[in-house]
Amino acid sequence: MHTLKVQPLFYDYIKTSTKRIELRLLDEKRQQIHLNDTIRITKEPENVEYTDVVVTGLLNYKDFESLLNDFDISMVADKTYSKDSLLKELEKFYSKEKQQQYSVVGIRFELL
Repeated sequence: MHTLKVQPLFYDYIKTSTKRIELRLLDEKRQQIHLNDTIRITKEPENVEYTDVVVTGLLNYKDFESLLNDFDISMVADKTYSKDSLLKELEKFYSKEKQQQYSVVGIRFELL
């Protein structure tokens, strides 16, 4: 089983099925994730609260901007976000240089 830590707001979006695609760099850790794998998603900062999901799709893109152009914001966050505001939020964690180095993945999932 894989583990991903997420910020509290995004964790809540996952728990309520608002968010159905998790966005990450396609680094070495994420390259180990495959279709039908189970992921335990934990809520930062304590990482005590969790929910388990099953991977239903892996969406590979060169960067987050390209990925966000293909999906409605409601799939990756909440409708209150704009694509620009979500991109700015993502770039706090994943620089454009890191996106170019690794590329990115949208991990599509369903709650278990």
